[in-house]
Amino acid sequence: MVVDDHPMWREGVARDLTEAGHQVVATSGEGRQAVRVAAAARPDLVVLDLQLPDVSGVEVIRGLRAALPDVRVLMLSASGEPQSVLDAVKAGATGYLVKSAAPAEFLDAVRRTAAGEPVFTPGLAGLVLGEFRRLAAAPPTPHDDAPRLTDRETEVLRLVAKGLSYKQIAERLGVSHRTVQNHVQNTLGKLQLHNRVELTRYAIERGLDG
Repeated sequence: MVVDDHPMWREGVARDLTEAGHQVVATSGEGRQAVRVAAAARPDLVVLDLQLPDVSGVEVIRGLRAALPDVRVLMLSASGEPQSVLDAVKAGATGYLVKSAAPAEFLDAVRRTAAGEPVFTPGLAGLVLGEFRRLAAAPPTPHDDAPRLTDRETEVLRLVAKGLSYKQIAERLGVSHRTVQNHVQNTLGKLQLHNRVELTRYAIERGLDG
């Protein structure tokens, strides 16, 4: 699903996605409408503009996640301001790309976001990880009630926290890409998290990125 208040941009993005083999189930130019339409159309991924005429993209993310907990959200915005990025990620965005990105970069970001990987315009990934580390520096709370992960799940989680891609993790552990994905999905299920961004934050909060 594509959400952007500029018709030419919205239609262009939808066309690029369709030509690349993706099915665009809906488009919208307003935030509140987008949440209602998404609840009915049930997209797997929403390409969302940050600035909308009625409500902010951050509010739309919250509405989308409330209606569709497993939906992936890729922000596509003209703004690369650090606070905008952090607000979007904290609300539940899986990735954040500025509109100056090349078409090939955008389509790659869509593919990776759909696979659950956090995708950011170069330079923004470090910003997000830095913020998660800052939050993790707060006084720790007991985690005795945390779900128990297997040794391999913990190992994969540690590598995810270090920023390695699924392919890199697979090569490091000598397993298939699919096996890594399965471990990540199992871990997400156990921890009741929704995407790799949340998983990274969980790992950093527990000091697994060292």
